[in-house]
Amino acid sequence: MVKPVKNTKFDEYLEFPCPFTFKVMGLANVSLTEQVLTVMQEHAPGDYTPKTKPSSKGNYESVTLVATVTSKEHIEVIYTELGSIDDVRYVL
Repeated sequence: MVKPVKNTKFDEYLEFPCPFTFKVMGLANVSLTEQVLTVMQEHAPGDYTPKTKPSSKGNYESVTLVATVTSKEHIEVIYTELGSIDDVRYVL
């Protein structure tokens, strides 16, 4: 089970709504980007153009995208949901 992201200080540094970059690192497979986009569409619907980059050995890949967020709680929910994807190892 993924530990929920809570009590961040995003509200002290950001003025909402604003664009926010999410970088998800996980196992390299054909569905990682799709899984990330599904979560993003559920919590922050939009037209995304994710950038993917494989690791040097090809075992992992990163998916980077920019979403418009409306509050620190919104960011926390997205971090928690992205982290709950089985193939995801880190959300930055």
